[in-house]
Amino acid sequence: MGLQISEIVPRQEISLQDLKGKIIAVDAFNTIYQFLSTIRQPDGTPLMDSKHRITSHLSGLFYRTTNLLSQGMKLIFVFDGMPPEEKGLTHEARQSVKNEAQIKYEHAKEEGNTEAMGKYARQLTKLTSEMVDESKELLHALGIPVVQAPSEGEAQASFMCHTNEMIYTVASQDYDSLLFSSPRLVQNLTLARKRRTSAGNFVPVYPELIELEKVFNSLQITHEQLISLGILVGTDYNPGGVKGIGPKKALALVRQYKQPTLIFSAVEKQLEEQGTGMEFDWQNIFELFKKPDVTDNYEIKFSNANIEELSSILVDKHDFSEERIRSAFDKLEKIKEQQKQSDLKKWF
Repeated sequence: MGLQISEIVPRQEISLQDLKGKIIAVDAFNTIYQFLSTIRQPDGTPLMDSKHRITSHLSGLFYRTTNLLSQGMKLIFVFDGMPPEEKGLTHEARQSVKNEAQIKYEHAKEEGNTEAMGKYARQLTKLTSEMVDESKELLHALGIPVVQAPSEGEAQASFMCHTNEMIYTVASQDYDSLLFSSPRLVQNLTLARKRRTSAGNFVPVYPELIELEKVFNSLQITHEQLISLGILVGTDYNPGGVKGIGPKKALALVRQYKQPTLIFSAVEKQLEEQGTGMEFDWQNIFELFKKPDVTDNYEIKFSNANIEELSSILVDKHDFSEERIRSAFDKLEKIKEQQKQSDLKKWF
């Protein structure tokens, strides 16, 4: 699901070095879903410990996060709270996709088709409350701040980036943060040079930076028009948007009519002429993006990683390799020491 506007949004490829020293607000649920979906065996089986508890999310969080920290970035993970009622349709649609994928997975399993099993298993990804708690516990052990959003994590991360000049960008694969007014969005925040798609194929991947002002200038629209464009195309609050309207047609409409009320009045008129009507309350969805449920009551406190806590969570509880955990920790400690030495040299 999510907002599908990639074909019209300007972006620039960047290197991880460009983000060195920057504070990044990470959309936690979006990131953890990626790990649960992609870190699997060829037949789609997720990583598990000896007690058959899924550990794909912990593996992804630990290894990718330590790698990013070693590049000099500072990360804040923002977790979702209670989703708005309007997101119910998205949940229903996702469940429908999962139900269909489950049937296809069982069929592929009967045929012994490992490749197909892997493809459909990735569509069955589920993030449980236990996984969320485990993820927060691991991030705490890594010394990474965790912010609990009252509602949408991406809205909270965007609010923080928009109002706190210390925070450079939001990191997410979705585009919603642009509608929530984040001045910047980084996608593909990873050291990997390729990514597995939902179809099981691999595609090249590089970090990309999207800047909100450049989006406005390139598309020649305002923030309210961008929200309107998103609603026409379809968001998590109105999956599918208006039938027959894609990003380019939506862009033409918002440029032509400019004001949200005029934009949607024109669209409603066109729908009436076709014998249909608007299937959602655009004004309600507009307000969810314009005035999201966020809080300024949050704390950002970075601390050092704790090897004892990390070992307890990953090695003792979930059978991770103690040698690999220690190696990653030592790498972080070495980088921090180098940074301290570099900072000291600036004074002489």
